[in-house]
Amino acid sequence: MRKNDFDNEEKRGKGVDMIEHKIQAIPIIASDDDTIEQVNIPEVLPILALRSSVLFPGGVTPITVGREKSIALIRSVHSGDGILGAVLQKDVAVENPTPDQLYRIGTVARILKVLEMPNGNLTVILSGLEKIEVGEYISTEPFFKAQVNTILDTTPDKNNAEFVALVDTIKETAYRIINLSTTLPKEAIFAIKNLESLRQTVNFICSNLELVDEDKQMLLEAPGLMARARKLLEILIREQQLLELRDKIQEKVKQDLDKQQRDYYLQQQIRTIQEELGDDTSGDIDKLREAAKGKNWKKEVAELFDKEVSKLERLNPAIAEYSIQLSYLNLMLELPWEDVTKDNLDLNCARKQLDNDHYGLEEVKERILEHLAVIKLKGDLKSPILCLYGPPGVGKTSLGKSVATALGRKFGRIALGGLHDEAEIRGHRRTYIGAMPGRVIETIKRCGSSNPVIILDEVDKMTVSNHGDPSSALLEVLDPEQNTTFHDNYLDMEYDLSKVLFIATANDISAINPALRDRMELINISGYILEDKVQIATNHLIAKQSEAHGLKEGDMVLTPEILEKIISEYTRESGVRSLDKNIAKIARYRAKNIAFEESFNATLTAEDVQTILGKPKFLNDKYEVKDMVGVVTGLAWTAVGGDILYIESLLTPGKGKLSLTGNLGDVMKESATIAHEWVMAHHAELGIDPAMFEKHDLNIHVPEGAVPKDGPSAGITLITSIVSTYTGRKVTERIAMTGETTLRGRVTAIGGVKEKVLAAKRAGITTIIVPEDNRKDVEEIKAEYVKGITFHYVRTNEEVLELALQK
Repeated sequence: MRKNDFDNEEKRGKGVDMIEHKIQAIPIIASDDDTIEQVNIPEVLPILALRSSVLFPGGVTPITVGREKSIALIRSVHSGDGILGAVLQKDVAVENPTPDQLYRIGTVARILKVLEMPNGNLTVILSGLEKIEVGEYISTEPFFKAQVNTILDTTPDKNNAEFVALVDTIKETAYRIINLSTTLPKEAIFAIKNLESLRQTVNFICSNLELVDEDKQMLLEAPGLMARARKLLEILIREQQLLELRDKIQEKVKQDLDKQQRDYYLQQQIRTIQEELGDDTSGDIDKLREAAKGKNWKKEVAELFDKEVSKLERLNPAIAEYSIQLSYLNLMLELPWEDVTKDNLDLNCARKQLDNDHYGLEEVKERILEHLAVIKLKGDLKSPILCLYGPPGVGKTSLGKSVATALGRKFGRIALGGLHDEAEIRGHRRTYIGAMPGRVIETIKRCGSSNPVIILDEVDKMTVSNHGDPSSALLEVLDPEQNTTFHDNYLDMEYDLSKVLFIATANDISAINPALRDRMELINISGYILEDKVQIATNHLIAKQSEAHGLKEGDMVLTPEILEKIISEYTRESGVRSLDKNIAKIARYRAKNIAFEESFNATLTAEDVQTILGKPKFLNDKYEVKDMVGVVTGLAWTAVGGDILYIESLLTPGKGKLSLTGNLGDVMKESATIAHEWVMAHHAELGIDPAMFEKHDLNIHVPEGAVPKDGPSAGITLITSIVSTYTGRKVTERIAMTGETTLRGRVTAIGGVKEKVLAAKRAGITTIIVPEDNRKDVEEIKAEYVKGITFHYVRTNEEVLELALQK
């Protein structure tokens, strides 16, 4: 109950931002049930949202109105019949509540008086009539209107001995609370005694009790006056016990205090309260120390923990630093420190696990098995820092989970794509509000061991911002010589990461910080050839999608020939992600056949595939240049693997102008200029009339103009196209090439050899020209990948032209 409720003083509103705040004045209660106004309640009422006030039937309460919607409602209702519904909003902080944010039970009220305030607000005196249940809202503008149902509180008979005794007990308890309270005036006792109606007595005490709005709403919603009285008595007894306990605590504190302890009065009182409530902070301290006994950590960590616990003991639990310190200590307890899982050193079992989960990827598997072999022989080894790079969809990320399973270790993943704050790696200092440990420490805590396998996904996609460079923060994490003493700003002490097996993944290693790249062991995972994809689909993808779509074995049969058709005509990728999506689409179609009980052939045909997936999407990557002049097949690297491209040259009458089209980048334009200059410089050896350079314009075009193209590796392809155009010599059939050229006519090395070779094989190329410096890259490709392809290794442009152009 509130003292101001009996002071009869208005509490001024705080402007438009503070509205519907209940004025702290005593509600006027009718002295008898018969005096409560009887009105016909309309089926549709304007609904006034009360921010912090619950109006009970029979109560007369002033409120301050400041919201525009509420002011419009009051003015409209006041000019009419003066009847409205008053409903409490669930969250006092919401400025413009929606119907869902209002309680369903409220009170129908009549406006007795409206007073204009100087600040533009209205003070409205409302008289509560009956309890209502709000049904469907039929409008929200300019204010709420809703259908309502009147709920009549069932009032026990005046001769009901139980109810009379219950109300008498409520009154006696209220008297004791008023006498114990230091904020309530003793005159409140007389106000209660003057109430003759049992109903009004209950509602009066409900209105004036100091309760949170949720409790008042619960009292209003009570089914009948008897239930409301019982709940009210429970609350009154609780309030009485709290006041008695407070007096007891204050008396105890006064006895313990002396002159020197007066400065610590408040802190001592809080501690005593916590003792009485059973929430003494010493319990937290004891739990922390008990948990620390079972931790497997170094002596210096244990000493730091004890020191930090002692600091926690000296802190006041009411201040923010207490919760920060407690969170820090809980982190220390949750970290695994010296706890590690035992590695599975059964090499055959590990190899089987890796082979079952992923097809191919032999280099990665061998590196993992080598690591296990050394651990088996030596008993200990610093974990390597591996970086798997290659096009999307080849299984780089999923490989990490397979490695963890094969090793018998816990698995964690840290997504680095788009990361721009180094604090995400190293953590925030505890002095900052909302400080947290970095992602590395958080992942180790989540794994529960100090030797998990952690995937650093998309390490090439971190960005630099004004918050620092996260790739630089990773230098300490990924350096085997430094990560034994990794320092997290939040943990503020060293943590040993040397037992963690970090596996980074990337699509483009050139985008990785050079210093970071130097610390990792790079393993290239290039694209799969068609035969590999058929095996992956047969052994993994079909079973996976059948299970995901509820298909039984035999419901969807894809033969190798059909799989080849899907791969070659409906996907263009180095991995199998698009292939997986297409198989999923077929599985959905087959699930629909089964669900509709349609007849179907379990083994799909080419016609079935075209019906389900549509017309073939990719047909232009097949070799389609034969006996043509000036059109040469080049090889390109893309983010999704390799591809072939055609370079076309054409002479037109003119003055020797060079035109380049096809959305070419600066580097490729420079390569075209170099190629043209080299051809003009060597026109005699090439048998070209120099007058042609002055009388003709040369147009060079690379098809698919909407696709940006750049890079130096088309140098020898450009030269071959230009020479073919000027001399009229046809290009050798089914030949492709890649290599950078110089003004001196030297052919230099390029990148992405494996992806380019796989693209050439898919397109039906039989002869490939590559720089001599890339011979080692070709020899690293599996023999089955290059079966049927003849490689020519060249050092000069002349060698290229000798091989590429017909006599």
